[in-house]
Amino acid sequence: MLNGKKILLGVCGSIAAYKSALLTRLLIKAGADVQVIMTDSAKTFITPLTLATLSKNPVLSEFEKNDSGEWNNHVDLGLWADLMLIAPASANTMAKMANGICDNLLTAVYLSARCPVMFAPAMDLDMFLHPSTVANINRLQSFGNHLIDAESGELASGLSGKGRMAEPENIIEALSNFFGNPETEVLAGKKVIITSGPTYEAIDPVRFIGNHSSGKMGHSLAEELQQAGCDVTVISGPSRYNSQNVSYNLISVTSADEMYEQTLEHFVNADIAVFAAAVADYKPAHAAPQKIKKQSDQMTIELVKNKDIALEMGKIKKNQVNVGFALETENENENAAAKLQKKNFDLIVLNSLNDKGAGFASDTNKITILGENNIKKEFELKSKREVAKDIVYEVAQIFNR
Repeated sequence: MLNGKKILLGVCGSIAAYKSALLTRLLIKAGADVQVIMTDSAKTFITPLTLATLSKNPVLSEFEKNDSGEWNNHVDLGLWADLMLIAPASANTMAKMANGICDNLLTAVYLSARCPVMFAPAMDLDMFLHPSTVANINRLQSFGNHLIDAESGELASGLSGKGRMAEPENIIEALSNFFGNPETEVLAGKKVIITSGPTYEAIDPVRFIGNHSSGKMGHSLAEELQQAGCDVTVISGPSRYNSQNVSYNLISVTSADEMYEQTLEHFVNADIAVFAAAVADYKPAHAAPQKIKKQSDQMTIELVKNKDIALEMGKIKKNQVNVGFALETENENENAAAKLQKKNFDLIVLNSLNDKGAGFASDTNKITILGENNIKKEFELKSKREVAKDIVYEVAQIFNR
């Protein structure tokens, strides 16, 4: 999908600038025409000669080409490109971009660019989490720029956490998806709602009934559907993704009742509904207004059934494509097939807790997708992002029929 695309690659001052060499090589290998722009501080981490050799174009960093008055026209560069990619994007450069500060060639090209802009932050953990950085990232996204989110892992400081620039292969994947995947382009413009994460059902102001769902699968599906061009809204129970920078519309809820109300409100206008949340089946009949004190060796809590959100949406479904999830421990295929029919799903994604690496909190999943006419597809153990690709592909096939 990158063949023939004109890419402006902005490289900022960061230890992650060493990755720009591989990124440039991968862009060229994919058939893109690459023009690199470096800040002065980036040159302390990687030489212009390296990137010029790999990109097959002179690297630009100054407004003036030479003493004769020739200059690197930032306006022309911004008009030339199909996409501007800033990777690594340092905290300093993002702050300038967010506030219109134009004191080098890279920021001048950014302010002049009429093409889409993608940026991949790279910095240490505390810098990435600082409120000013968070605000700048949010502001850049509000301008229509596309975030390639930082990844978690070991950082140059020796700390471990979020702040690593996305790996070059993942950036290439993001660019390819942005320019369109023929297999899923039918999804472009579709309105999608996704329920995600757990629900917490209050026992008292301190305690609750919940589960171990992390929201990772819902988050991965949201990103994959968004890259397919969908307008994505995620209705999420308590999850670590509720506090992260996310580019899709996020509605945070706590209880099953709150999730039901938000799902009902957004379902009517949705083209696709994905029910990935691990909604609590039961809730306390009465939540105590004050913390319950220890008074005896035993305590009985009366539970009542929560609304089955997917079942209720299946009852009012019109033209929506509904995708469900089934987490099973026994009679997996039979139970999933029964849910497919009962809840009026078009597809159901089966997870078995008997499969190592599948289920809650893990970074991987192993699924079987069941559809109408007894269609069943089994997949090997993959990362949840790769699993999300498989699910999105199957959803696209419904629209391609």
